[in-house]
Amino acid sequence: MTDQLGPDLSTALTTVLTERWGEPVKVTDLHQLAGGASREIWSLRAETAERQRRLVLRRDPPTAPRDRSMTLEAALLTAAADAGVPVPALRGGGDGSDGVGSPYLLMDHVDGETIPRRLLREAHWERARTGLAAELGRVLARIHAIPLTELPELDGGDPLARLREAHEAFDEPRPALDVVFRWLAEHRPAPRPEGLVHGDFRMGNLMLGADGLSAVLDWELAHRGDPLEDLGWLCVKAWRFGAAAPVGGFGDRDELLDGYAEVAGWRPSADELRWWEVYGTAHWAVICRQQAERHLGGTEPSVEMAVLGRRICESEHDALLALGLTTPVRVTDPLDVTPPASTGPHDRPSVDELLAAAGGFLTAEVVNGDADPRLRFHARVAANALAIARRELRVGPAQAAAHAERLAGLRCADDRALVAAIRDGSLDARWDDVLDTVRALSTAKLTVANPRYLSQPAS
Repeated sequence: MTDQLGPDLSTALTTVLTERWGEPVKVTDLHQLAGGASREIWSLRAETAERQRRLVLRRDPPTAPRDRSMTLEAALLTAAADAGVPVPALRGGGDGSDGVGSPYLLMDHVDGETIPRRLLREAHWERARTGLAAELGRVLARIHAIPLTELPELDGGDPLARLREAHEAFDEPRPALDVVFRWLAEHRPAPRPEGLVHGDFRMGNLMLGADGLSAVLDWELAHRGDPLEDLGWLCVKAWRFGAAAPVGGFGDRDELLDGYAEVAGWRPSADELRWWEVYGTAHWAVICRQQAERHLGGTEPSVEMAVLGRRICESEHDALLALGLTTPVRVTDPLDVTPPASTGPHDRPSVDELLAAAGGFLTAEVVNGDADPRLRFHARVAANALAIARRELRVGPAQAAAHAERLAGLRCADDRALVAAIRDGSLDARWDDVLDTVRALSTAKLTVANPRYLSQPAS
């Protein structure tokens, strides 16, 4: 299908809604919203002679439609509403052949906020944050109680096996992840009975109003499995967005588990929650690589997807933190150090200076300018990409040499050999040295990708 730009999409939606409502409809204020890494999100107003309604359109990128996914999500929204879970009211959907361009859903607009940094930092949302961990525990218990027999067939299977398979499909050895996978295999709790798993229940997918939760969004990753997966995912450090509290940046684990027990009638153990939190952290690392492949493979060229590939090291570090295998550390940002003078035949500005100029333009003229929010968001990501490139140009060669020296000390030719040793146990007698090498590699990656991240405390 060809992509649908705003005016064509507006015409298609006008036709769809006119047919559905049985009266002439005028679509206005159609614009794409920021966010929605795997799906497009559009806001619109639908007006008739008698009424006006704000709607939200979710559709697959026209270049990457997934026909069954939207049908499944519609069924999940209906079942969730029946179970007392706050979700947007579903107003229609289709496979895109009606001119919308790809499979889609139309839902009522829900007032509230989803941007985590606002919700976690602004005093305006303090009342909404109060008691939220327990409230989300109760909502998750309702989701998990939805009978699988009332839903279309959902994907399932062994989550750890699926995760390792997804990681290994890229054939890119990551020693830190293999240390985590080994711990997960050795400490796996007994499985709970299968239930509906939302699959992406976390800050960013939760709409909050002044008094708390308004809607649970983005059901596209729902599947059948151990319900505790959702609780662990909510506690993953990436979804705290720099805040300290372990549950989404706003609450503690006991609050979450107590709220869950109120509705479910049983309380998960702290050890179970920890295992699923570590699993979720590794899962996010793999998802980052999968998202980066959308750019690298040419399916969906995107600076946002590209930069996600450099966020894998954040999750590796988080998992090591959660296991007590590393500690927060402060490092000097390579950009705070004056670079050596440029050599060679080329004139100034140097490569570093050119990248700095481009990043400065994006920040000053686009991020802090009058552009629409979606463009400002992508400009901020692009400026971050340029900063990563500048850091790697400054310190990458020295980091590579130091890592090669550490590997040689372990008698490993490369990361692939180190991963093999982690898996077969051949270096267990030197496990402390292995962990030193893994920690140093994780620190080096983050020094380039996001040096401030290294100083964030564990919880």
